[in-house]
Amino acid sequence: MNDLNDFTGLIRRCVDDYHMIEAGDTVAVGVSGGKDSLVLLMALNHLRTYYPKPFQLEAITIELGFNGMDFDPVQDLCRELDVPYTRLKTDIKEIVFDVRKEDNPCSLCAKMRRGALCDALRDRGITKLALGHHFDDAVETFLLSLVYEGRISCFKPVTYMSRTGVWQIRPMLYAGEGRIANLAKSLELPIVENPCPQDRGSRRYEVKQLLRDMSRTYPDLRSKIFGAIQRLPLDGWGKDAR
Repeated sequence: MNDLNDFTGLIRRCVDDYHMIEAGDTVAVGVSGGKDSLVLLMALNHLRTYYPKPFQLEAITIELGFNGMDFDPVQDLCRELDVPYTRLKTDIKEIVFDVRKEDNPCSLCAKMRRGALCDALRDRGITKLALGHHFDDAVETFLLSLVYEGRISCFKPVTYMSRTGVWQIRPMLYAGEGRIANLAKSLELPIVENPCPQDRGSRRYEVKQLLRDMSRTYPDLRSKIFGAIQRLPLDGWGKDAR
């Protein structure tokens, strides 16, 4: 429990710095079944027990249509936490891989998943969506934009989607992937493995490997990149952004 307490403190600092949650909010966690979203669910569930701005919590899973992904244990976990859980079956896998046969399937898949999530939130009257992006995701996204697009860019801690009226928040930006993985293991969370064939063939995976190689020579490389994002700051990364 101490590990979860410490981790939730890190989440609270990020939530406070970027004014992610207001009193009376209902926050939906997009639960993919991976370690990141499940740890985020646990941390926000713990945070809501003492946060000075009371909020409600729900969980939503967009099932992509891959065989072998069993979300029943996730449903059991949500029942134990007393968190309402919605599962939506989709044909995203069939459209992306079988019909469209995309050269860059990750981009289309992400757009379709995000669209399905926003539709689900609108149906439930929820306007705040918590995503499991963390410290390493931010650093990798920054390098992806720089290396492949020639742009200095990254997603924002808080993003308003004007077309859907949904606020996207990323409360785990101060937490590294290793710490998240260790907590998921210690809490024995029901991880749902993703059989997507692009899991180790994407540009993000290439950048992840690049960072891993460079960090052997420059151990604080990730921290320096993340600090640069905040100090510039990139759009939306100033702590007085809202």
